[in-house]
Amino acid sequence: MESIPHLALILTACLADGLLGDPVYPLHPIRLLGAWSLRWEQRLFAHGLSGYLGGIIHWLLVVGAALLVWWGGHRLLALLHPGAAWAWDAFLAYSLLCLRDLLVHGRRVLAALDDLPRARRRVAMLVGRDTEGLDRGGLVRATIESLAENLTDGVLTPLWALCLFGLPGLILVKAVSSLDSLVGYRSEPYRRFGWLAARTDDVVHWLPARLSVPLIALAAAPLRLHPRAAFGAARRWHGILASPNSGWSEAACAGALRVRLVGPISYRSRRSGEAFMGEETWPTDLDGRHLEQALRLVLLCGLLALALGLALAVGIAPMVVF
Repeated sequence: MESIPHLALILTACLADGLLGDPVYPLHPIRLLGAWSLRWEQRLFAHGLSGYLGGIIHWLLVVGAALLVWWGGHRLLALLHPGAAWAWDAFLAYSLLCLRDLLVHGRRVLAALDDLPRARRRVAMLVGRDTEGLDRGGLVRATIESLAENLTDGVLTPLWALCLFGLPGLILVKAVSSLDSLVGYRSEPYRRFGWLAARTDDVVHWLPARLSVPLIALAAAPLRLHPRAAFGAARRWHGILASPNSGWSEAACAGALRVRLVGPISYRSRRSGEAFMGEETWPTDLDGRHLEQALRLVLLCGLLALALGLALAVGIAPMVVF
């Protein structure tokens, strides 16, 4: 019986995400976390704490505040009615899951491929690279790469954290991921200040990134794609990217689709990288058919991840009931 509230929370949050997508409202947790992070970053820099110590303090303030706000709201509402506390948890969980939003962005690019300027603008909302010079194939590749990378960061890790560790686990990994995107850079002024944010992001995504490979292969089978190639590509090309985690799901998707990804990329008019993920015989001039396959692959991966997460949640539910 203890597992019922936890399972209901997971299913409610996932169903709301699937039906409604990421909610847009001024007090969205990620928006508040970003504002809180910037505020303390500015204060710490103003006091000369721009190195490792400042980064540790910043990490504790941001992650700690995220967990404290959830806990305080939960306890306060629980005094009024247990159902109010559960609703608070369910709405926060829904706000922090984003599978539908990821797929919607991908489908918006797919719908705009016949209008390259519009497609470039839509791809620019997904990736950090320059998109102005990308042709149709380059736009499709960039979108598939974003879908594959965010499959780990935005879908698998948050979902499994919720299933295994409850809402505190979900809040923790989302706070860590957000901090990495805000300050986790290797360039100044964040090289030392953002070190802890970047390293903890690497840690929380380490296992989900590697588990994404068999998950992608499993999803590829019923879609009549290439599950064996997913394993081979992940093993061979996961190290192309600088991130210790992103390459696994991207390379596995390249193999499952039998397409070449990555290759030469331009950031702020500066060329970065040359190597492709994938066999030389696989295509780089991709089209809407490849993007449609990638969208179906990511959707099925999300559903399989939910099934696995629910199975795990049943076994560990007593650990996450508050």
